[in-house]
Amino acid sequence: MKKIFLTVIIIFLVFFIGLLAAIRFRYGGGREFEDRTSTPVFPSSALEIVAALDEPPGNIAVSASGRIFITIHPLSRPAINKVVELIDGKPVPYPDSNAQQNLFQEVLGLAVDRQDRLWLLDDGLQGIKQPRILAYDLQTNQQVKRFDFPSDIAGLGSFLNDLQIDPNGQKIYIADTSTLAKKPAIIIYDAKQNSARRVLENHPSVVEQDWIINARGRKMKLWWGLFVVKPAVDSIALDRKGEWLYYGPMAHGSMFRIRTEDLNDQTLAPEALGLKVEKFGPKPLSDGLSMDLEDNIYITEVEHGAILTLGPDKNLKTLIRDPRLRWPDGLSFGPGDWLYISDSALQDVMFRSKKYIRSKAPYFIFRFKPGLPGIAGQ
Repeated sequence: MKKIFLTVIIIFLVFFIGLLAAIRFRYGGGREFEDRTSTPVFPSSALEIVAALDEPPGNIAVSASGRIFITIHPLSRPAINKVVELIDGKPVPYPDSNAQQNLFQEVLGLAVDRQDRLWLLDDGLQGIKQPRILAYDLQTNQQVKRFDFPSDIAGLGSFLNDLQIDPNGQKIYIADTSTLAKKPAIIIYDAKQNSARRVLENHPSVVEQDWIINARGRKMKLWWGLFVVKPAVDSIALDRKGEWLYYGPMAHGSMFRIRTEDLNDQTLAPEALGLKVEKFGPKPLSDGLSMDLEDNIYITEVEHGAILTLGPDKNLKTLIRDPRLRWPDGLSFGPGDWLYISDSALQDVMFRSKKYIRSKAPYFIFRFKPGLPGIAGQ
């Protein structure tokens, strides 16, 4: 009897150790990345506080008329409001309280298009429920679009993270980070046809490298390194003409781009489409992106609290670096050539208790003028 019991224990331990090894192989690892910031162009005084919040913001979108919309970061497990409009610096549920409880599941990405519609990206609890995209007419605040992604486009383990909208408001490009399923890709939603396609799945340009994020001294890992935060494709931007899509995994040292003409060419086989991707230039470990009218790419640098640009000359430049920027997350141009920043402070949110998250409030929305104009909402 003792021999049988001992055998069972040994089998269990071997299985358990094997399971831990498999988890670490799939989700662990990670090396430290170099600091790619430099002397900032602007002083810290150029960075203004727009709002101080009790909950951490996710992404941000500012309309041409100056309306400011943010998501409450899903990783903070918001109890009530998931999408809000800042009115006089205070969060007000958008479009109403009913949507927060009965429609929205887990909303992170949002953007305002040139047709003055607010688009919301709901990842459906990373595919456990129903991932979808919704649009609201900002003139009427009424829902005008809704599309539920089928499981072959956004299935279990998908993570619909961020989005960009073409100038006509017809094609929407979505970064599926796919943290758990490990199948990152770009999703193209056609608002006119009300259909979606999934492209570049597991292409080297959307897959993370083996970098661990060290945000203000906290290495982003869990369970003694069994799970390391190394997000795949996350950062995504579109030039003003809608001709080039720029993107990159958060845990990657390079920015990539591809012509939207190629992305929308359904005659191209997956291998042929992959050959159309270009490595554009260097980047830091990044979260949100935006672009100005001169084709400079604005990049949130999550390790050292900075905003960088990657210009057409493919050189990085640090615009601003400030200790108040804990984890600069989303970017959006607004009227008056202001660039708005949502700071999610994820190192104080991810894998933390609600009590701890509350103790690290306030969380901030910032803005500054980078010196060049951009398109509001992007």
